[in-house]
Amino acid sequence: MKQSQKKKTDWSQFLSGVPARDYIFQDIPYEKQMEQASALIKESDIILIGAGAGASAAAGLTYSGERFTSNFSEFIEKYGSVYMTDMYAAGFYPFPTQEAKWGYWSKHSMINRFLPPALPLYRQLYEIVKEKEYFVLTTNVDHQFQKAGFQTERIFATQGDYGNIQCEKGCHPKIYDAEDLFRQMDQARHDCLVPSEMVPKCPVCGGNMTMHLRCDQYFVEDENWHGAAGRYCDFLKKMEQKKGVLLELGVGFNTPTIIRFPFEKMVRENRNLSLIRLNMDEAVVPESFGNRAVGIGGDMAKVISDLNHRNCI
Repeated sequence: MKQSQKKKTDWSQFLSGVPARDYIFQDIPYEKQMEQASALIKESDIILIGAGAGASAAAGLTYSGERFTSNFSEFIEKYGSVYMTDMYAAGFYPFPTQEAKWGYWSKHSMINRFLPPALPLYRQLYEIVKEKEYFVLTTNVDHQFQKAGFQTERIFATQGDYGNIQCEKGCHPKIYDAEDLFRQMDQARHDCLVPSEMVPKCPVCGGNMTMHLRCDQYFVEDENWHGAAGRYCDFLKKMEQKKGVLLELGVGFNTPTIIRFPFEKMVRENRNLSLIRLNMDEAVVPESFGNRAVGIGGDMAKVISDLNHRNCI
């Protein structure tokens, strides 16, 4: 049977829109929390990492402030600071031409995907889990897990990748590596525009191309995407009979249905699982989980560094 004919995993089965009803901020000293989290990791047989935007922000890939203004000054000047407030908002600007759209997105991809090395937070996270059976579920699109050494076969990036492009209307289930194109655009860009001859066109329908980011119904879930979804499903089945930890990093309440709420559901339904939730401002955990949950707020980079130190000694 050909790969393309295999039954695809139903991604919706992993989602949950039900929040806990007993959230609390734990009134526990930091050192005690670290001791508990470290023990859960050491005693675990299997670890599922769930990473949201807060993880990359804590690692240094911030989308606002000086990092935005210093790298995108020409765009702010051209389009106005009212619209160009940060990299996230800038991505929704109604660029008047394809040359303008790719002028921005090629820069965005270079700054957030191709130029940054593996950042310390991700490298230290890999050190914590590399000897364990692990899997990564992430909504981030910056490729930091792969750069840090995590195996591609153990990563499910549900929302796309800044390094790929697709047909704007999703006319066919294929994505395209755009690294060389973006590097060329970055060199050729002038007045925030790329040359017309560099504007990509769909090789099938001849229409416009767009970033491979989940923002509408045309997001392409290609063969590799479905393969990763299937491996995630297999990993969850393995977890059912093992002592496991769900390590959640920087997942807030903007899009909680992919990681935050499903992780809570898994811990609620399986006494062998525990939750470690790291979040700058929203480290609340269900009180009913008792000692099976640790919610640590504040500087995630410091927490990961401290956990790495504790688990390496």
